Amino acid sequence: MSPQPPAGTSPAAACPLPTGTARRLDIEPELVRLRDGEGLARVSMRYGGDAWLCARHDDVKASLSDERFSRAAAVDADVPRSIPLPPSDPNLVVMDGAEHARLRRLAAGAFTHRRMEQLRPRVQEVVDTLLDRMIAQGPPADLVRDLALPLPITMICELLGVPYEDRDQFGTWTDTVLALSAYSPEQIFAAREELKTYLTELVARRRAQPADDVLSTLVEARDEHDELTEDELVQFGVTLLIAGYETTVNQIGNFTYTLLTHPDQLDLLRADPALLPTAIEELLRFTPMATSPLLSRIALEDTELGGTLVAAGDAVVAHNPAANRDPAVFDRPDELDLTRRHNPHLAFGYGPHHCLGAHLARIELQVAIGTLFHRLPTLRFAVPVDDLPFRRGRMFRGLESLPVTW
Repeated sequence: MSPQPPAGTSPAAACPLPTGTARRLDIEPELVRLRDGEGLARVSMRYGGDAWLCARHDDVKASLSDERFSRAAAVDADVPRSIPLPPSDPNLVVMDGAEHARLRRLAAGAFTHRRMEQLRPRVQEVVDTLLDRMIAQGPPADLVRDLALPLPITMICELLGVPYEDRDQFGTWTDTVLALSAYSPEQIFAAREELKTYLTELVARRRAQPADDVLSTLVEARDEHDELTEDELVQFGVTLLIAGYETTVNQIGNFTYTLLTHPDQLDLLRADPALLPTAIEELLRFTPMATSPLLSRIALEDTELGGTLVAAGDAVVAHNPAANRDPAVFDRPDELDLTRRHNPHLAFGYGPHHCLGAHLARIELQVAIGTLFHRLPTLRFAVPVDDLPFRRGRMFRGLESLPVTW
């Protein structure tokens, strides 16, 4: 017998997607209820209509890895989504199949586990320099300004080949592009175009003066081997620049906040620094990143998913943070446990689009968090916890600033 949509999940019964309303780094209780219900939930998205919500671990994995659910079909289409503007430029993030694999291979060599590990001493050097400066200035300090922001930007600039002195400029554009409601659609579109213009100019510079960086490698792949188009080259640069620092900036602050609000777990880490890699994996699982599912996938044919028949043309959205709290996979899922060993979290995605820079992000988080609490064992908030300012209207959760003292 073919699967049928479970009772109460017809399009007419769609409920508003319950995301973007949680306090700080919590997960909405209504989202948990939808996850734990029968089949997929039918939800109304902020833009474009209704979609099927995947929030269970198995369903999220299936939706992210099954080629019958297409990201490319959502490009330049008014499909159900959380973001104000649909993706308009084909890039690594929204390509499918062979086209996606072709572009991903071009950058994969620069992001191998071995090459990222070779960057670990440089990450340590940057962290030490930033903390030296912060400690010399004395408390209180803003951990976002003094550590969380400059570390990932420094690393992606060096890796990609982007001038660090341009950080304020491309940072403003990135902040706008990744907005949900903090900026108007017109401002978001304009920032997209500015970033493309900026990367176009950088590509021209790398043609004139090649260097030992990813952008030069991509220029060579374009000019000498015709492995990608000029538009793909520029979009590749835009994607790597944005993805290379924005989430890690937020998570350094978020992880610090989570540890300081879970002092029993922080004590475990302080007592046993060897716990750090396991602790970072648990923080990745426990701490939600995206405020809402950002990219829709379109069913290319009638497909059964999570006990629900998804019709061809229907949109499917995946909520990874909810899946990372799935009680079918994680014991005591709503508890932070830095000793957790079985931890197949989906913080970096799953399947063909698993985050290309995941290991670099892990290294940055391990070094930043480990060094911070080693060098400043008495680190604490410099303001009441309820006064800490979290960002609003953005795709990713994070702190505007994180005042700390020691």
